[in-house]
Amino acid sequence: MITDPISDMLARIKNALAVRKSEVSIPFSNVKFGIAKILEKEAFVERVQRVDEQKFPLIRITLRYQNGKEPSIHRICRVSRPGCRVYAKSTELPRVLADIGIAIVSTPNGLMTNKEARARHLGGEVICEIS
Repeated sequence: MITDPISDMLARIKNALAVRKSEVSIPFSNVKFGIAKILEKEAFVERVQRVDEQKFPLIRITLRYQNGKEPSIHRICRVSRPGCRVYAKSTELPRVLADIGIAIVSTPNGLMTNKEARARHLGGEVICEIS
């Protein structure tokens, strides 16, 4: 049994990038799908799609590599964990690599990047950082 599905998702992406896989499949949930869609919007992955071929739905993420070699995601880490939640006001949201990377934040208006949350003056739970 997986106690932290978001950490499992991030670990699957990190492991797939380490062995240069072209895509990775993850069990579906709305939160994980939202995180994957943000990664697609910010051009960290090529494509995100929901697949209902099997008994249970999956998220299929097509990974992006720069020049066919270098992964577009260099660092991906979980910030807020089930045992230690991390919340931040809009003025305290982290700047990842001087705003080159992103942090994904769960706000009252849904999942968004730290830049969007800062622009809308929204705080929330800092889910993960990607650069």
